[in-house]
Amino acid sequence: MAIMFPGESAEYRAARNRLLEQEIELRRATEAVAAARRRLPPGGVVPQDYAFQAQGPGGGRAEVRLSELFAPGKDSLVIYSMMFPRDPRDERPGPAGGRTALLPLAQGPCPSCTALLDQLDGAAEHASQRVNLAVAGKAPIERILTFAAERGWRRLRLLSSAGTTYNRDYLAETPDGEQQPMLNVFHRDGDAIRHFWGSELFYAPVEPGQETRHVGTIEPLWNLFDLTPEGRGTGWDEQLSY
Repeated sequence: MAIMFPGESAEYRAARNRLLEQEIELRRATEAVAAARRRLPPGGVVPQDYAFQAQGPGGGRAEVRLSELFAPGKDSLVIYSMMFPRDPRDERPGPAGGRTALLPLAQGPCPSCTALLDQLDGAAEHASQRVNLAVAGKAPIERILTFAAERGWRRLRLLSSAGTTYNRDYLAETPDGEQQPMLNVFHRDGDAIRHFWGSELFYAPVEPGQETRHVGTIEPLWNLFDLTPEGRGTGWDEQLSY
């Protein structure tokens, strides 16, 4: 099937066909990486059954163990570590209103994590048909739930990792206690829970002009920009409000 859009030149079509070959190679590489990921040998056993803070049935604080995040018949658990509090060097404005806006800026939520979770909130109901999905921040659970309500999140399972070593153990925190945006996947293997995969690309060296893109394959926003002539640009970043 010959593909051609209205008004395009022969020069455009030749260049687009060359790009199409690159896109086919990228698709092939993406499938190969996903297959290699699935073939990983068993990861390390989780050292403890972490006790997260969560919202209880009556709206108060409750404790939920890592093992309790696995629903029957679903053996994979995806946890995104939200930077809440944010990077202390992040000077982007905080929320425009609400109780979260009253926090000191350094104790508030990360705008980039927030943008990702805005997108994942819409996908969470679909994802939960096959996997368990949760979001954990280091802030107290009441603070996280307040911000979620202000943001309009309705589908994400929200947790606080305060009082645990989870963030430090799974690379979501520096030795100095600063938060990092890690995505980790765990797998229930009989009576054991093992770490399956983490977005270690966040810590890998980048070439000039590149970004870490450690969760880039699951984030619609930046991939959408990649489809345009302007691309991702260099002078724009996610904000809590526009």
